[in-house]
Amino acid sequence: MTDAHDTAADSPLRTTGGAPPDDGGTGGTSASRAAEPVPLLEPREGIPPVIADADGLAAVVAAFAAGTGPVAVDAERASGYRYGQSAYLVQLRREGAGSALVDPVACPDLSALGEAIADAEWVLHAATQDLPCLREIGMVPGRIFDTELAGRLAGFPRVGLGAMVESVLGYVLEKGHSAVDWSTRPLPEPWLRYAALDVELLVDLRDALEKELERQGKLEWALQEFDAIASAPPPAPRKDPWRRTSGMHKVRRRRQLAVVRELWEARDRIARRRDVSPGKVLGDAAIVEAALALPANVHALTALSGFGNRMGRRQLEQWQAAVDRARALPESALPLPGQAVAGPPPPRAWADKDPAAAARLSAARAAVSARAEELRMPQENLIAPDTVRRVCWTPPGTVDAASVGDALAAHGARPWQVEQVTPLLVAALAARA
Repeated sequence: MTDAHDTAADSPLRTTGGAPPDDGGTGGTSASRAAEPVPLLEPREGIPPVIADADGLAAVVAAFAAGTGPVAVDAERASGYRYGQSAYLVQLRREGAGSALVDPVACPDLSALGEAIADAEWVLHAATQDLPCLREIGMVPGRIFDTELAGRLAGFPRVGLGAMVESVLGYVLEKGHSAVDWSTRPLPEPWLRYAALDVELLVDLRDALEKELERQGKLEWALQEFDAIASAPPPAPRKDPWRRTSGMHKVRRRRQLAVVRELWEARDRIARRRDVSPGKVLGDAAIVEAALALPANVHALTALSGFGNRMGRRQLEQWQAAVDRARALPESALPLPGQAVAGPPPPRAWADKDPAAAARLSAARAAVSARAEELRMPQENLIAPDTVRRVCWTPPGTVDAASVGDALAAHGARPWQVEQVTPLLVAALAARA
């Protein structure tokens, strides 16, 4: 923190249009509402050099190990350009160390850096997006503070980093480079400036949000949420990922499903080998088009949208080969429509399958919605909708506070959520069709 910037330590919560509803606390004065946000154009110490060798990395490790307080951490990926969600730039900032930009392509093992700040609280914005790619390069936090999630719990209607920095701290971040190809080398200076500014005020934002959460009586809730994110294991691989192809609702017949599967898997192999986004190899719309048409040869395939003149003969032949494989499968090898889902059926089917469960769910949803509105937070942050569905579909044998609380906890609800939601569900589970 420097005198050049208003910080959470010496200024009240700003409310320049995106603050939580004014409930008479410190965050809603007319004077602060009238304050014009200030463009933040340069990092305090200038744009740091990109660390791309062992010596530079060792210096950063030493500096951040010697720093104090929380560490702002961010990562830039090349979504839509490269295969997977790997990090192509890591940004950090800590009191006493300043800011650092690290190239994880040139320095693919950042475990020493992760260990140097392992005991510190890591401040991230939308942590669940960045933690997987950070984990890949050896950076695993013990404690986190997620400023996006904090904003949701505090009732901010807009929780993007730029919106939060503007409404809470009164500064405008330039966000024009969020969707660029971060695998580009060398990275242009304007992109590096943008990246450094993303961590410039992250700790200041954290401090202000901590005060706001404490004022609202929600700080302990937020800490439980942060602990849950930090301790969560990596997600299991998704079963049958090809079923998530955009436009799949048009595909009904099993043979057509097989075409989608074959084309999706062929595309995935090519994209992985070339390290490009699968959508740049073949679009979802083209896959669905081929599945519906079941072309018998390359000539028929070429006539379909997405397989036009820009494709070479070799490419067309590889896609037709995938279609031919699906056409040749025996009936027993064709995928079944739909996807086996563990747990209750889709809510739209409840009224027919189990009217009593439908009544319970309707009552539970209404109660959760009302309570979330009282608490000024999104319903999904008060309790996961899937958890409500599961408890309503298969309620405890004896419905009371203890059994419902145990059921919520078994589905991953945090203690604060169990406390808030249990009375609502106890009442809702008594609802009758």
